[in-house]
Amino acid sequence: MIKAATQTPTAHKRISTRKLILTIVMALVVLTMMFPLLWMISTSFKVEAEVFNFPIEWIPKTPTVNNYTSVWTGNYHFGEYYLNSVHVTVAVVIGQLLICSMGAYAFAKMDFRFKSQLFALFLAMMMIPDQVMLVPRFMLLNSIKLYNTHIGIILMSAFSVYGVFLLRQSMVGIPDSIIEAARIDGANHYRIFFQIVLPISRPMLATLAIMRFVWTWNDYQTPLIFLRDQKLFTLQLGMSQFADQAGTKYALLMAASVLSILPLLLIFCFGQKNVVEGMAAGAVKG
Repeated sequence: MIKAATQTPTAHKRISTRKLILTIVMALVVLTMMFPLLWMISTSFKVEAEVFNFPIEWIPKTPTVNNYTSVWTGNYHFGEYYLNSVHVTVAVVIGQLLICSMGAYAFAKMDFRFKSQLFALFLAMMMIPDQVMLVPRFMLLNSIKLYNTHIGIILMSAFSVYGVFLLRQSMVGIPDSIIEAARIDGANHYRIFFQIVLPISRPMLATLAIMRFVWTWNDYQTPLIFLRDQKLFTLQLGMSQFADQAGTKYALLMAASVLSILPLLLIFCFGQKNVVEGMAAGAVKG
């Protein structure tokens, strides 16, 4: 007993030292990964002459917001691209939440013939790369006169197999007794879906909304293929246009880059808790 008691402080000190070393290593890794982001933010507030000063001046000597005003008020159409991205992304997220949640409810809580087989076939569609569907989608949108429109992109992106699968995993964990009690009280599928299932599935809905927002906001391929009019370009296409127009004005480029990732940073800061909770719930209930 005395020997065990004397070893405990030593073992505790060894564990604490190990944790300290691991914390320092992880902090260095995080700083290394954040280095480009911090440099980008710092550069966006500098005048062009101070951008490449060495050693790096993390705090600008003459901080200015002229870069941000120039991006918005200049002849770069940056605000137009920004609003296009907001419009498309918000519409896609709303469509995903509505359509995917309905499909997930059908697979999770409704009984019909060949449900398991259809769901397996449905999941098999996840193995089809998006690039394979580009030509059929192009032909379809062109035939229904929705090519080169935001509506066409929204309709294509307002549904995903992954979204249905993610929400279905959450809805499967909802006790059937709750739904049966609602049916006894006279509730139909409409009321059960909107008043019972959706509120319970709120963490997973938030997870899907955040993930779809990030994916759509960063999407470059879809607007590149299905948009031709420059006035309809989203921010990802607009950034390439902006880079060509701004040339070597790196302070302007960094200001535009900060503005382009700002919504993603806000979504991550305010929604990371929902993402963690939703993923954990889906893993347990699946």
